[in-house]
Amino acid sequence: MFSRLREDIASIIERDPAARTAWEVLTCYPGLHAIAMHRWAHWCWMHEMKWLGRFISHIARGLTGIEIHPGAIIGRRVFIDHGFGVVIGETAEVGDDCTIYQGVTLGGTSLHKGAKRHPTLGRGAIIGAGAKVLGGFTVGEGAKVGSNAVVAKEVPPGATAVGNPARIIQKETYNLKEEAAARMFAAYGITPNGDDPLSKALHGLIDNAATQEHQIVKIITALKAAGILCETLPELEKFDPAQLNKMVE
Repeated sequence: MFSRLREDIASIIERDPAARTAWEVLTCYPGLHAIAMHRWAHWCWMHEMKWLGRFISHIARGLTGIEIHPGAIIGRRVFIDHGFGVVIGETAEVGDDCTIYQGVTLGGTSLHKGAKRHPTLGRGAIIGAGAKVLGGFTVGEGAKVGSNAVVAKEVPPGATAVGNPARIIQKETYNLKEEAAARMFAAYGITPNGDDPLSKALHGLIDNAATQEHQIVKIITALKAAGILCETLPELEKFDPAQLNKMVE
């Protein structure tokens, strides 16, 4: 038990820039307290002491503001940062080295008892503050869920889910050094250059419209040079792709 506790403390110091000493983490981090008490509750749950497991979970919720059902499976070195308002359901599975921020819900969408109702987080997944991950699917290894995202479908390994409903951003290139740094610390599921796919699509449409406008101007100029008259339409507001691109950033 104490070796697991030392391991948890070391992983928090490694991942949280605000953590200064092991004593501070041991005494002042509710996420660590919630994980430790969940281990007691889960042991009781697995040994058919269901009420005692639920009672320990209830006490942990009152002390830490973090609610973890005793039936949930929590891996090693899981870091619940700040933690207030985190809810982890009965059939949820949280893999090793995951990071979960405050206000996260790993919830279920089914009423069938005994079924897999809650999500599974793969190793190293990061769930940003206020995110809701709802259903019995998998958030893949190394995946990230941005703050306040609402995820109701599987997130592939290494991808990022943002928005409500969540849209999936697939990494186009793989950088070993960048991935290692992101696993170490990606605050609230936000990573550098993590463009929203909707924003990227809008930028593409704006750039395409600007190119077409330029081609039309060249065509009209060529027609006039050839002596072919074109109907003159009322002049509209000047198209400014740079300004539109700033608006959708």
